[in-house]
Amino acid sequence: QVQLVESGGGLVQAGGSLRLSCAASGFTLDYYAVGWFRQAPGKEREGVSCISSSDGSTYYADSVKGRFTISRDNAKNTVYLQMNSLKPEDTAVYHCAADMDPPTVQAMCVTRHYDYASWTQGTQVTVSS
Repeated sequence: QVQLVESGGGLVQAGGSLRLSCAASGFTLDYYAVGWFRQAPGKEREGVSCISSSDGSTYYADSVKGRFTISRDNAKNTVYLQMNSLKPEDTAVYHCAADMDPPTVQAMCVTRHYDYASWTQGTQVTVSS
């Protein structure tokens, strides 16, 4: 079965850290760009960070630059999102998605994800003030 499963969410105080994992099964994640997206109640889904399959190029939304780091471990078929200095406005359900051929990682994070037909269950991140 081909699937992506997120984990690592939870409740944390402002200023704290969490590391999210996106594990792939049924396919090899090496050949895919991977992105993290989040959706807060009543808000539109937004691209948080994306990483390419080839040269390791990355994209970060302005709201998370300097605080979040995306990385991938192809041996473990997993992509991570290290989130530091968390803020209450980071509270959302975080989803990951894989794309074999985005024009750029920025395109994947900013616009291309609107074309994705289905989404994973995601993992809840709640940051208390």
